[in-house]
Amino acid sequence: MIGVFDSGLGGLSVLAAVARELPRADLVYLADTAHLPYGDKDDAYIRRRVIRIGSHLVDQGCGMIVVACNTATAAAVAAFRETFDDVPVVGVEPGVKPAAAQSRSGRIAVLATESTARSERLAQLIRHHAGHVEVRVEACPGWATRVESLRLADPEFVDEARRHLAPLLAEGVDQIVLGCTHYAFLRPALETVVDGRATLVDVAEAVARQCVRLAGAEASGEGRLTLLASAQPERLQAALPALGLGWLGRRLSTPVNLVLA
Repeated sequence: MIGVFDSGLGGLSVLAAVARELPRADLVYLADTAHLPYGDKDDAYIRRRVIRIGSHLVDQGCGMIVVACNTATAAAVAAFRETFDDVPVVGVEPGVKPAAAQSRSGRIAVLATESTARSERLAQLIRHHAGHVEVRVEACPGWATRVESLRLADPEFVDEARRHLAPLLAEGVDQIVLGCTHYAFLRPALETVVDGRATLVDVAEAVARQCVRLAGAEASGEGRLTLLASAQPERLQAALPALGLGWLGRRLSTPVNLVLA
């Protein structure tokens, strides 16, 4: 069984990629909705939540864990791996490396939560993989919360996105990294603003491929999906069709359960 977790709905973009790559795997998705968003919280708080969630998923029988949250990966994946050193762990990090490699203009941008934007882990990624290009890190407060409320196509968001992206595009940025798993669900609005002038870089499929490499026996099961939430569990299941993931609902084995409230 493979456990996948995020602060809320964003990690569903990663869950969907994993489900497509590993159709026979039994999957558990935990949304820590009682404590979202993670993006405006300090690292110590995030580490406490991540360790508690990990303990719950391991106790439920998960033999591999996917930290499907850029903020949680940046703040807590090292501590998570130390705590669960016998469990394969896959984190989600902004796609700085592929963006830097694919840039023709030598200018890339990373859209991220406030926590990820200021994290040392992101700074290290940039130093290690993007030393030869110019990198702009753009904090996007409230974007994850917008996804949680399923306000994906409000005209006002297109205007807000344009305020963030227009200066980057004017500077010649040609690769824009979606540095939060929630942002994958904002892609249609972002593409309206970008209008072909830059490539939006997401890493969900790369994470899924890493899961295939590490899954081992966890890849074989009955293809069941279990959804868990620390608050408002009914919203998690209802969000699947709203996010274009109704097909995942067909894998559900039980109603969404309330945990770690």
